[in-house]
Amino acid sequence: MFKFILKRLGYMFVTLWIVATITFMLIHAIPGDPLAGMARKLPEQIRANFMAKYGLDQPVVVQYGRFMKNIVLHADLGESLAYPGRKVTDVIKLHAPVSARLGIQAIAMGFFIGVSLGIIAAFNRGRWPDYLVMFIAILGISIPNFVMAALLQYFFTVKNMWLPTTGWGGFEYTILPSIALSFSSIATYARYMRANTLDIIGQDYILTAKSKGITKLSLVWKHVIRNAILPAITILGPQLANIFVGAFVIESIFSIPGFGFNFVTSITDRDFTMIMGQTVFLCTLVIIAYVLVDILYGLIDPRIRLTGEKR
Repeated sequence: MFKFILKRLGYMFVTLWIVATITFMLIHAIPGDPLAGMARKLPEQIRANFMAKYGLDQPVVVQYGRFMKNIVLHADLGESLAYPGRKVTDVIKLHAPVSARLGIQAIAMGFFIGVSLGIIAAFNRGRWPDYLVMFIAILGISIPNFVMAALLQYFFTVKNMWLPTTGWGGFEYTILPSIALSFSSIATYARYMRANTLDIIGQDYILTAKSKGITKLSLVWKHVIRNAILPAITILGPQLANIFVGAFVIESIFSIPGFGFNFVTSITDRDFTMIMGQTVFLCTLVIIAYVLVDILYGLIDPRIRLTGEKR
């Protein structure tokens, strides 16, 4: 297990280097001057000073070396071009916790509710709980999260005034955005868990456990969940990474000052340094999420050989 973790960490750093390099090259391949928007009305000398300050007057190779050096040695993702003096790391520290809080609530809600509904549907196959769960799954897949967000705002804030419509503050401000973000996840987990549970409960070892008189709760907890939940864990990995990416639209609808809203703003402002830094941060989350999923595989199912040794 330790050897596997070290190997995955090595792959993680190599992948991060590749992603950072590709992002840097793509940003610098965009036609136009990154300072054109903010410095087009300035005198030529002041414009040259701006270029020198950010190293944009240097060859691309030199800029790349400086970019990688700051990341590796100082964990410095650079400074905003649109807002001088504003560091990318400061923006991440300010806005990422907001998106993280909202995303973690949505993932937890989607995972636990979806898994529970899938198990309930499987054990009640062909009866009304099964049909109800499948109906919820169809709605969750069919309705986009921004449409669900608008419906939730109408029924719970405009129509009944039970919850805040927009803004950010206490727990009550996170309820509707979390539901809107988690609704499709609930549907996905429910479908996967239903299919996997139906396959598991027909296995011989389940029939043996039933014949020994094991209670249904023990059967589900000790035998069904542990074997049926692996595909759900696979889905959980990308969703952990999409905590910050998937909430762009929801954060805009509910006026939440999160990471996604700031990322979109940096794109419209052509703030190249901010785009590169935030992209590297997001890719780091994606890779770490997949490494955690691989580790969870081994913890949940010991049959998975993580070190790759031969039998």
